[in-house]
Amino acid sequence: MIIFGTKGYLYQLAILTLVCGQCGNPAAHTLRKRVTKFTLFFVPLFPFSTKYTTQCTFCGAEQQVTREQAEQLQAQETGGQAYGPSGQQQQPYQRP
Repeated sequence: MIIFGTKGYLYQLAILTLVCGQCGNPAAHTLRKRVTKFTLFFVPLFPFSTKYTTQCTFCGAEQQVTREQAEQLQAQETGGQAYGPSGQQQQPYQRP
């Protein structure tokens, strides 16, 4: 007897302030990553589905975004100024 199935994992990547496309209010949106993994005997082996979504905290509307859009939004949330032109993180300025 072989027992197999799937298991879902939900990761909150960032909280952003965006204008909602549904209600039109500037509100906080959660950026989430949903990963579905194949399991064998209840052991997760490999991911076979990854989806990124944003959800408005004001009206609850959820919108699916691409991986590239999610990475851009996450870079905005972490303060895009901290990254240089080559994409490497710069050290913060410290007073002498």
